[in-house]
Formats: sequence, structure tokens, C-alpha cells
Amino acid sequence: MSVLRAIESRIEGLFEGVFGRAFRTHVQPVELARKLAKEMDEHRSVSVSRVYVPNEYTVFLSPGDRSQFSAYEGSLVGELQEYLAEHARREGYAMLTPARVLLETDADLAIGEFGIATRVAQPDELAPAGAAVHAPPRATPAPPPLAVPPAGEAPAATMVYRPDEHLEPPPEPEPEPERERATLTVGGRVVPISSERVVVGRSRECDVRVDDGNVSRRHFEIVHESPATWVVVDLGSTNGTEVNGSKVERRTALDDGDRITVGSTELVFGRSRP
Repeated sequence: MSVLRAIESRIEGLFEGVFGRAFRTHVQPVELARKLAKEMDEHRSVSVSRVYVPNEYTVFLSPGDRSQFSAYEGSLVGELQEYLAEHARREGYAMLTPARVLLETDADLAIGEFGIATRVAQPDELAPAGAAVHAPPRATPAPPPLAVPPAGEAPAATMVYRPDEHLEPPPEPEPEPERERATLTVGGRVVPISSERVVVGRSRECDVRVDDGNVSRRHFEIVHESPATWVVVDLGSTNGTEVNGSKVERRTALDDGDRITVGSTELVFGRSRP
């Protein structure tokens, strides 16, 4: 497992451990991590020999979303900062200081929406933890390439992510493989074979009952031995079992349209391959 995926798993585990799946309409912490990395990628500044990225990331949350993180906000911030540090290391980015993540509340955001503002901050001007931060205008101009990292630039315009943008759609269920259908036709009545083993005979306890005095109580059975193989097995009947006029000694393979004769009754085996 990659380091980034390991951190994502920790973030998911932290969230699931506290709230389970009760907040699926709220902001998902792992999506914060992924979108923070995206903002880092989109705000690169190219110098002569290095690619600089912002070192301060302010995440704006709705009051409802902010409250759901209150029990473990410090741990979440730490994991997000580690995620950004690892992403920068993997991409070869440079930062003036280690990445810093701030969480702020924005009453204009609805539940499930969040905004991210980035900036390059000098070490002596990093906002202290918990300091108030005001949301800048919500436009997203792309920063032009710079020769050197700007000194203490103002926060970039906030990028707002809405639920339909950051929530991944649930995976579509894989279609079930088409099953082979097998049937027995008795006196014009078509009986589906729905199990791997079907007993035919005169007894009311049989899966398929044949009302014929020359048929044993448990006369024969049809067995689905493999995906491609059905067989008929005589169960020690008094008058025996025939398939297409030939007596079944122990077992005989069946195919679509084969005629099974017991006593004075004829049954037709049918199968439709997928």
C-alpha cells in the first residue's frame, strides 16, 4: 500500500470509528485530503530550479460540517498536513515551510460543500492555530508561473467544492452471470429445475411427482454435476429408467430434448445454455 493510501485509510478509519456512516451527506474527510492535493497541484509556481507550492491551506466548512469534526479536529488536521507533505515529496514540490492546514467556518456554505484557499506564507507570518480567517472572493484564477516564490502573498481565491463535484458515485453492481435453465416436461406441464439435485418418483416427497403405478416411489434423480453436465441416475427402481430408448445402467448424461421413460410415463429434459 502506498504512503498516501495508508494516510487516506487512517483518515477514513478515524472518521468511521467516530461516526460510522451516519454523515454520508456531509463533507467526507478523505475528500478534503484529495482536494487539498489537487489545489496544491493547481497552484504551482515554477522557479529556475524548483517548483514551489503553497504552504498554507485554509479549509472553509459549513457550521454543520465543522461540528461533526469537533471531536477529532486536531487529529484530522495533523493527518491532512501529513498527506500534503507526502504528496509534495512524491511530486518533487518545494515549500517554504511544512504544509499548514487551517479549518474555518463559513455560514454561507451548505452541508456537503467546502472551500479551499491557498497561499505562500513566509515563516514569520504563518497564522497561529485558531486565528480567524476571512473567506476571500470565490473565483479561481490560475496563478501565472513565477520566477521565485512570492513573499507573503495574499490568499488565492477560494475554490468551492459542492457535493456533486466531490462525492464519488457509488459503484454500479456487477451484473449477475446468466444461469443455465433446466426443465422437465411431464404430461405437458413444464417443471423448472431450481436445485442441483432433483428426485423424481411416485412419492409425494419427491421434487417432481409422477402419478404412475409402474413408477417407483423414488425412481430416479437428475443431478447437475458441473456447469456443463447434467446426468440422470436410476435410484434402484423396479422397472428401470430409459433415456431415448436406452436403459440407464448407472448414470447417463442428458442434453436438451432428451426423453426419459419411466413406467408408462415419458418426461422431456430441457436446458438452455447462457
